[in-house]
Amino acid sequence: MAAYLVVLTAAALLAMPLAAQAQNREQYTYRCVGKDGKKYYGQTIPDACLGLPLEMINKQGFVVKRIDPEGDEKAKLAREEEAQKKRDAENAVKDSQRRSRALLATYTSEKDIQDSRNRALVENKKQIEETQGRIAEIKKRKERSEKELELFKTSGKGTPPARLKEEIDIAELDLKAQQSVLSSKRKDGELINARYDDDLKRYRELTGKKGKK
Repeated sequence: MAAYLVVLTAAALLAMPLAAQAQNREQYTYRCVGKDGKKYYGQTIPDACLGLPLEMINKQGFVVKRIDPEGDEKAKLAREEEAQKKRDAENAVKDSQRRSRALLATYTSEKDIQDSRNRALVENKKQIEETQGRIAEIKKRKERSEKELELFKTSGKGTPPARLKEEIDIAELDLKAQQSVLSSKRKDGELINARYDDDLKRYRELTGKKGKK
């Protein structure tokens, strides 16, 4: 009998927290104003309240907690955005450090940087001249076809060959393409100077040297 009472008492003690939890769950009422402007209540969140600001009301009728799903989501997004900014800043620092190490490993003096700049500019100039040469050849080809076409028109020899119009059209397309390449190569020259100016500035900062006046 004593053993039975002990077991019964233990079971009752174990059940007390569960009963208290059940009681706590039941003592709150959810309330919200729906999208239709009406108020909705429920022991569980009413369907009309899903995604809307809620109030939790106790048995005494007092609001004990306010829940704003939209506000919580905005706060979550703000935290995620802040965390991403922090990661981006850390990555930027790491990238800067990596570039600094690479710069010092590549160059041993300012002269090395200037020599490298000059080599890049010479190569860029060569590419520009080659492109200009191709443009000149295309213009000559186009002019020959245009002159031949004009001769057909003025001599009265009949209908000009279709190939002449095709040759002119192809030359015009080739000309536009090469002019675009030329523009790109000229911009490359500006970028080369800007890149080496930046390398020179960074090298001086890392080595503690000042530029020549």
